Amino acid sequence: MPNAPSCLQTIARVLAWGLLAALVVVTAAPIGLRPETALPVSAERFGAFALLGFLFACGYPRRRLAVLALTLAAAGLLELSQLIQPTRHGRGADFLVKAAGGGAGWAAGLVLARALARLRHLRPAA
Repeated sequence: MPNAPSCLQTIARVLAWGLLAALVVVTAAPIGLRPETALPVSAERFGAFALLGFLFACGYPRRRLAVLALTLAAAGLLELSQLIQPTRHGRGADFLVKAAGGGAGWAAGLVLARALARLRHLRPAA
């Protein structure tokens, strides 16, 4: 299989889809069930979507634009889904924080993928 994903790509894919599923569950849950940390809510949102974008970018390095579109669409759809829930509220500012996090994570994933690809080409064949 010439284009089979590497072990790290497979792990990143599983983690990315798992994180996306977790974000859907947390977003769909009533506000009282939302997990909380000591961080500001905007930092939680940014961090969650940065990790999501990073994992998808690492898992699917040949699908750069599709990964970015998926990450931004997830942020938008999850924010919109809160408009139909009585205990939640979707806001444009929250979407922007999530989108910025997703974009930052996506960019970091691309940088890492390119660096690893260059290292593979520089390393002598065994």
